[in-house]
Amino acid sequence: MQRPSTKSYFLKTFGCQMNVYDSERMTESLTRDGYSETAEIADADLVILNTCHIREKAAEKVYSDLGRIRDMKDARKRDGKDTVIAVTGCVAQAEGREITTRQPAVDLVIGPQSYHRLPELIARVGNTRERIVETEFPGDEKFDRMSAPRRVVSPSAFLTVQEGCDKFCTFCVVPYTRGAEFSRPLAKIENEARELIAAGARELVLLGQNVNAYHGEGHSGRSIGLAELIRRLADIDGLERIRYTTSHPRDMDDDLIAAHGEVPQLMPFLHLPIQSGSDRMLAAMNRKHKTGEYIDIIDRIRSARPDIALSSDFIVGFPGETADEAEDTLKLVAAVGFAQAYSFKYSPRPGTPASSLGDQVPDEVKSERLQRLQALLEDQQTEFNQRSLGATVPVLFERKGRQPGEFVGRTPHLQLVHAVADGDIVGRTMGVTVTEARRASLSGVIASA
Repeated sequence: MQRPSTKSYFLKTFGCQMNVYDSERMTESLTRDGYSETAEIADADLVILNTCHIREKAAEKVYSDLGRIRDMKDARKRDGKDTVIAVTGCVAQAEGREITTRQPAVDLVIGPQSYHRLPELIARVGNTRERIVETEFPGDEKFDRMSAPRRVVSPSAFLTVQEGCDKFCTFCVVPYTRGAEFSRPLAKIENEARELIAAGARELVLLGQNVNAYHGEGHSGRSIGLAELIRRLADIDGLERIRYTTSHPRDMDDDLIAAHGEVPQLMPFLHLPIQSGSDRMLAAMNRKHKTGEYIDIIDRIRSARPDIALSSDFIVGFPGETADEAEDTLKLVAAVGFAQAYSFKYSPRPGTPASSLGDQVPDEVKSERLQRLQALLEDQQTEFNQRSLGATVPVLFERKGRQPGEFVGRTPHLQLVHAVADGDIVGRTMGVTVTEARRASLSGVIASA
């Protein structure tokens, strides 16, 4: 059913880069169906909340938003305007019909694998006024049905190559909301990559819940890994940079490590979550690796690419964590050295094995441990950035900054850089001499200026 061009939508995205990618694809689908985007929710004929279920109370935050949107829907109805409310993403997958039960104003609940059906389901809502819940796992159909030309809003574009996870870490909801691991075929990824580059992308960020578990079908019909995928993408003209996220230590194989030293387009940055510096905690998390194995992987990566910048994830206060085990995490961080990292207090994810464990760590203890860990990580990030002072680094400029003539881009090490230029330099890679280094960003002068 073709929608008139007067229909507008408002889309709010929560959570990870995968959700950002999914929101981009939904936006493309809606645009083809005649919708235009609005920044004002009160003007929207369609409101979509693309949700994330990774944190505690994520669903409650969605319901809180839905209460306000319901009031807006009622006000628009009094003015003779209809509003369709859709909840998509991982909360939609986890909660399903419970969402429409708790909040009857919701018309449509769609899981992450069914976005290709969005226009069709919206039309059904408009025609029948029924509440629809669609949370199946149809595999590659999602990507096949959303294969129209991609729009590019930044020189750095996301490209999903893998979804789902088979690791079943005890704290994580991903296997339950995104399903089993699924890898897209090489040919389809290459086609999408070429579309993105033709539309102006210069960097591709390969996405997956467990991206280095990628095992897609190659051109000969055999399965290929992430390293071979990266090598194939690097052959595409116009592609300057490749990144990938998020990885698991168990899937960091020799070929992928070698690719970091052999593929110039693969940026010297790796996000490799470990979660804890305690082997006992890692076992309780079902991470399937030990700290010694992690450090060995880091050593091998640094041997292949000495200038690699490292990032990781850490959970503090996992059930049963002792003071000594919290210190073990600090010791690991000190030993490895990170350019940046993400760290969180453990919070129970509903439906995960860890949520029912005893020996929960008191919140005030978790807060104190997190504060010490973050202080160390912030010191390391500041030190890493300060090493760039006086150096001239290649920066891919992604957008305009807040100040007149200012532009913002990133170095190969993913550092954020601010610089002033005459004329529009978005999409260009330029040398920048770094004059100021802060914890979270750099400033500099374009070398040619």
